[in-house]
Amino acid sequence: MCLFQYEEDPEPEERIPAGLLYVPVRPGEGGGTVIRLFRTPLGARTAVGFTRRERLAATLGAGQKCVRLSESLLRKLCEPLGAGLVTVDPTLSAPAAGPTSHRSDRVAARIA
Repeated sequence: MCLFQYEEDPEPEERIPAGLLYVPVRPGEGGGTVIRLFRTPLGARTAVGFTRRERLAATLGAGQKCVRLSESLLRKLCEPLGAGLVTVDPTLSAPAAGPTSHRSDRVAARIA
């Protein structure tokens, strides 16, 4: 995802609230759901929200589950987890990871 901050980006106090966001979630323990957290290119944890479901699907895939949360609630839920940053409408900037072979397969291939 493109999570860079540019010089022309507004300062936090100048930003307009994004309103209700589509927030990606994953299955949690006990049958519940958990907010997915991501990392910026510099390694900082960030929560992610999308203003439209289509944007979420274009970035994370059509099968990605989501919940609707306000930006302020998303921030409050994620700050105790070390994700004080909320990124709205990020775009994919790297190819999706493909399946990998098991380490033992790679070792066997080198030996052979």
